[in-house]
Amino acid sequence: AEKMSPTPPLFSLPEARTRFTKSTREALNIKNIKPLLSTFSQVPGSENEKKCTLDQAFRGVVEEEIINHSSCENVLAIISLAIGGVTEGICTASTPFVLLGDVLDCLPLDQCDTIFTFVEKNVATWKSNTFYSAGKNYLLRMCNDLLRRLSKSQNTVFCGRIQLFLARLFPLSEKSGLNLQSQFNLENVTVFNTNEQESTLGQKHTEDREEGMDVEEGEMGDEEAPTTCSIPIDYNLYRKFWSLQDYFRNPVQCYEKISWKTFLKYSEEVLAVFKSYKLDDTQASRKKMEELKTGGEHVYFAKFLTSEKLMDLQLSDSNFRRHILLQYLILFQYLKGQVKFKSSNYVLTDEQSLWIEDTTKSVYQLLSENPPDGERFSKMVEHILNTEENWNSWKNEGCPSFVKERTSDTKPTRIIRKRTAPEDFLGKGPNKKILMGNEELTRLWNLCPDNMEACKSETREYMPTLEEFFEEAIEQADPENMVENEYKAVNNSNYGWRALRLLARRSPHFFQPTNQQFKSLPEYLENMVIKLAKELPPPSEEIKTGEDEDEEDNDALLKENESPDVRRDKPVTGEQIEVFANKLGERWKILAPYLEMKDSEIRQIECDSEDMKMRAKQLLVAWQDQEGVHATPENLINALNKSGLSDLAESLTNDNETNS
Repeated sequence: AEKMSPTPPLFSLPEARTRFTKSTREALNIKNIKPLLSTFSQVPGSENEKKCTLDQAFRGVVEEEIINHSSCENVLAIISLAIGGVTEGICTASTPFVLLGDVLDCLPLDQCDTIFTFVEKNVATWKSNTFYSAGKNYLLRMCNDLLRRLSKSQNTVFCGRIQLFLARLFPLSEKSGLNLQSQFNLENVTVFNTNEQESTLGQKHTEDREEGMDVEEGEMGDEEAPTTCSIPIDYNLYRKFWSLQDYFRNPVQCYEKISWKTFLKYSEEVLAVFKSYKLDDTQASRKKMEELKTGGEHVYFAKFLTSEKLMDLQLSDSNFRRHILLQYLILFQYLKGQVKFKSSNYVLTDEQSLWIEDTTKSVYQLLSENPPDGERFSKMVEHILNTEENWNSWKNEGCPSFVKERTSDTKPTRIIRKRTAPEDFLGKGPNKKILMGNEELTRLWNLCPDNMEACKSETREYMPTLEEFFEEAIEQADPENMVENEYKAVNNSNYGWRALRLLARRSPHFFQPTNQQFKSLPEYLENMVIKLAKELPPPSEEIKTGEDEDEEDNDALLKENESPDVRRDKPVTGEQIEVFANKLGERWKILAPYLEMKDSEIRQIECDSEDMKMRAKQLLVAWQDQEGVHATPENLINALNKSGLSDLAESLTNDNETNS
């Protein structure tokens, strides 16, 4: 009989949970995940069964730690083990987030601060591909639950940390973090005294100043006492001032006719108070310096304090004024801006737009006059609000993602030809006529299909030669023809202008420096005509004067009597460079510094060629280009002697004398 293979052991939930709980305790003690990995491989069952069991074991251990009031370090260590378990693939990806939610729900707020610090530090882990998809909703729910437990006025910093964490965690285009429909927080109501009968403002104002201010002066200091009572405040101003907060809370009211009139009236009165009673820059700076010296911290309140007794102090506070003025600018930007979800009825009239424009300028002026650093603060606010327009445009477009996904097809797509291929319009047959799409263009193109030959055609040469153009002037310059000066062509201004252009293009004499001064253009052209007459073949008879014959004889005498020293002063020729480069060879680098060659030029010569003779020739050519007319054999011999190449210097001297 065939032997039956043993059946694999079946999965047992109680047994697996007990073993995983024990392994979790061991891993917690040694701060290492190895016991869990070992148990996971030994426990029978499928992957999903073992993962779910380990998840329950983690939650059970965390529950025991919380009940036993263990330290936050132990709880965070268990969560770290769960993170390692996800990385190793032995528990589900949502386990660390479930554990964090359990811990934050059970612990008091002071310990939640420590746990959330751990969450903040691991933001890079949460954003990784392994955790982000599985945990983003858990983290969002966890943060919102925590925000509900916190007080916005007492736990302001903690609330801000949570908001910053969410901003770092989610991408900018995450829908859950965007106010897509541009809704306002209508729950943010500013409460103030609306009953004039209960108001203490305006009643016994003199007594308040004499009795009440004594206490305040003792608290604030003698220097600030005059500022607090400088602005006359009554209940009417108090009511109008705080009523404006309702328009800042819900700007849509400004589109209603009656509400707009009320807003306009209240705003003009409040801004008039700001303009009439400006703050002292010196006093504000002194107060700031005292705060720095005493180490006093700036206290921030999430809500405005609307007590009547604080009104005079608030209006005298530069930071408070900045808050109010900035609210105006934000409101005006919304009223003027294009918002996608704004109703079609919400349109400003021309009168309203003009008032908002003028008031915006006034608000910026008040901000710049408000100490300290008012001008700088005003420009910074203006820049930020201008940048905010980009954010509004992005939201109006439906918040498209900034991430551009790479296409899966990595092969470059073949570019489709938009223009006709040459073979489609090149002519066929014996004539090979090329069709240009137009009869006249086709005729012109096929006059000469070879473009280069067409360009070289003599019929395209419109510039005359020197012989042709100056033939008449040369004949007139001959004394035997006896042409009077007034009838000569060089006196014609039109002829002179064309002659200058032709000389600039075809004559080397035009750019040669000369010490001779000419009083007029005809005189200059007369001189040039005489020079050209000597060089060009005579049109009829060569013009020669007695002076010219003497000059030629003198030139011949000079050549005959020229000494070797004079010949040394002439620039070296290309033939001399060729001969001497073969002799110089590999010793060119010794000579290079004495020819005033830079290191970069020497390196360039080495890179250009590996042949030593070619390098020597390049060195001499570069020296010739650098020195110009001073590149003489004499200077080259001096450089050779200085570099210690006396044999080459002597050879060059002998060659120079032999050639002469």
